[in-house]
Formats: sequence, structure tokens, C-alpha cells
Amino acid sequence: MNIIWSLRALKSYFIVSDYLQNEWGTTVANKFSEDVERLFLVIKKDPHIFEASKKYKNVRKGFLTKHNMMFYRIKPRKKEIEILLFWDNRKDPKKRPY
Repeated sequence: MNIIWSLRALKSYFIVSDYLQNEWGTTVANKFSEDVERLFLVIKKDPHIFEASKKYKNVRKGFLTKHNMMFYRIKPRKKEIEILLFWDNRKDPKKRPY
């Protein structure tokens, strides 16, 4: 399966990455990027490995760190995994879109 990024995912990824770079430095920001790449490898092998969203059955949430998770949608007909959003777990969970 191919991995594609939504515009919202790109924006949220760079927000998290920039925050980590500015507040914690290059090492932490690079670690976040490596965690994302590792998560991609996992979901490519088994897209259904992570828990499904309670709101949308085809959206899943993959945990990156205790502070961040990534939402993605499986598109079996197109053989794609669409990255939807990177989410800071410290935000109000009621505002989470998925």
C-alpha cells in the first residue's frame, strides 16, 4: 500500500516538528521524524494494527509518543493509506476530529 498525505496532515506534522525543534532542539525533532517513519513501516505491513476511531470505522489512530498520535484512513480499493492528522494528546480530546 502507498502512503499519501492530506494537506491537514502535512500542516499538523510541521507544526509538531517546528515546535519540537524550537523548544527541544534538533535531536528531539529528528527523533519525532524517525518515529513517524517507523510508524509508516508498521502500518504498511499491517494497516489494521492500530485501534479504529470511535467516530469513523475506516480511520485508525497510531501512537507515536505519549504526547502525539497520528490518524490515518485505509483506502483498500485504491491500495492507499492516507495520513490525516498528527494530534497532540495534551489537547482536549472532545475537540479531536476522529
